[in-house]
Amino acid sequence: MFNKICIIGVGLIGGSIARSARLQGLCENFSAYGREQDLANLQRAKELGVVDTYSTNLALAVAGADCVIIATPVGAMPVIFAQLKPLWSEETLYMDAGSTKASVITALKQALAEVPRNFVPAHPIAGAENSGVDAARDDLYQGKRLILTPVKETAPEFIRKAEEFWQKIGSSVTSMDITQHDAVLAATSHLPHILAFSLVNFLGKKDETADIFKYAAGGFKDFTRIASSDPTMWLDICMANKEQIIPLIDQLCAELNGVKAKLEQEQSQELFDSFSYANQARQRFLELQ
Repeated sequence: MFNKICIIGVGLIGGSIARSARLQGLCENFSAYGREQDLANLQRAKELGVVDTYSTNLALAVAGADCVIIATPVGAMPVIFAQLKPLWSEETLYMDAGSTKASVITALKQALAEVPRNFVPAHPIAGAENSGVDAARDDLYQGKRLILTPVKETAPEFIRKAEEFWQKIGSSVTSMDITQHDAVLAATSHLPHILAFSLVNFLGKKDETADIFKYAAGGFKDFTRIASSDPTMWLDICMANKEQIIPLIDQLCAELNGVKAKLEQEQSQELFDSFSYANQARQRFLELQ
């Protein structure tokens, strides 16, 4: 499908894209770009066979690539786009894998003065709490959703090529408006990560060696698993999508205050009804999977 794919940011997401594409025979030549401080990770990516070549020089990494995938934290994308500007090829498919989309498009417009017709914004709804190329898997995207958020400038032929690529590595591809994407992901991904980070932060300050952690059951482990996610990546995501996240935090605080009031007033039936609704809503969610 491609002669050369360049992965900018070869961690869990970028590394898994390369592994999956290689497994499916979509490309034989994979390169990676990273900063000087990422050199150990780049070397590890080659050792593992995730990529064939790597460079800390972006021009060398993207030379000859007919597909470039930007899988860095969203906060790094403005710099990446600025560096790509003099290297941009009109024949190459460019995609990102960021968890926010409005910030990506804004950064692209600031760097290139427009959204190129061959840039297709993409977001694989897949991940793990571990990071780095060692965590990359060749089945990460199997059966997972992939959201494309093309804009009016995006050319149909590049959208089709992006769809084909993600489908071939196992993703179920859908398209969505940028604003809708950021609102949906704020509620279903960004807010839950903030909750997990906040709960562990709150309990950890009490005393990590106390019984509160020692006797925590499996439910606590399951709920807080995502608090093991990369703090740098999630800082970038939350800052990039804060306009969508802040109102959700306000609404959640109101929900928690409602629970508090029911407890204070011993409204057991009302609290039971609230728990029952949540139980049924989650079951409906599971049935959609």
